[in-house]
Amino acid sequence: MDLCVTIKGVSFLLQAGLGILANVLVLLAYVHIMLTDAQLQPVDSILCHLAFADLLLLLTRCVPQTMTVFGMKNLLDDSGCKVVIYAYRIARALSVCITCMLSVFQAVTVAPAAGPLLSSLKIRLPRLVVPTFAALWFINMAVCIAAPFFSVAPRNGTVPPFTLNLGFCHVDFRDNLSYVINGVAVSVRDFAFVGVMLGSSAYILVLLHQHGRKVRGIRRSQGATMETRAAKTVVMLVVLYAVFFGIDNVIWIYMLTVPQVPPVVADMRVFFSSCYASLSPFLIISSNKKVKARMVCATSSDQVRQAEDSKDSKAVKN
Repeated sequence: MDLCVTIKGVSFLLQAGLGILANVLVLLAYVHIMLTDAQLQPVDSILCHLAFADLLLLLTRCVPQTMTVFGMKNLLDDSGCKVVIYAYRIARALSVCITCMLSVFQAVTVAPAAGPLLSSLKIRLPRLVVPTFAALWFINMAVCIAAPFFSVAPRNGTVPPFTLNLGFCHVDFRDNLSYVINGVAVSVRDFAFVGVMLGSSAYILVLLHQHGRKVRGIRRSQGATMETRAAKTVVMLVVLYAVFFGIDNVIWIYMLTVPQVPPVVADMRVFFSSCYASLSPFLIISSNKKVKARMVCATSSDQVRQAEDSKDSKAVKN
């Protein structure tokens, strides 16, 4: 195994391993919050759903990619490829949709109630979270339904033109028209959601700036502090997504211009398109006091248990 392959394999392994671990920890923290507090706040529900979508993305994209880089062959047959690619497409779509939903929700939450329509929307907003989740799942499952029809297990020999070589699977579009239509449709959908989330985040930043000027020299209430912290977290998540989305789409546009995509270019796109899924849970952990408190509590409990076990073992020896 040469140095280039080793570096690539280690990079994918670290990305997949750390990202999966962090997303699982976020999900476990929210499960604990739900069990102890009986109900998740709307923003917490959205963040929990985002962690699940990112976890699914890493499991269906980074894990098989890592195994392929380290030389494992024939991981999936045609049916396996169809299931994995379909799940990956849904997870990727949900990641951008839920991040957009999070930014819009937070923008409406922090917006001043300027009229009866916005006031009514603020009241009904928490009840719209679950129906929105259901709608996003249904819409993305319907939109991504074509992906399995183009997904096949790798064949021996050369890769046909207009085929995305994922290593563990091939997505064979068979002709240039299907290849370009698929690429343009995915890009238009993603750019629309990213545009909405960037607009919402810009609005949040304007409101935070105005709020900062108003409360300068005035003692802030606890509720305002929590609301501001949540808004800043949302903005950071959107910025993080926008950065990697930009890199991903620069590579994707290049891939649409060539009939045969070099493997190194496909690997770069996989890595950068998965960075948000592996880094966003760390941002949630570092900025969300509820999640951090559950992790600190779990760590403290483990330390107490270890200390008690150590005392018991010493007592037995004596």
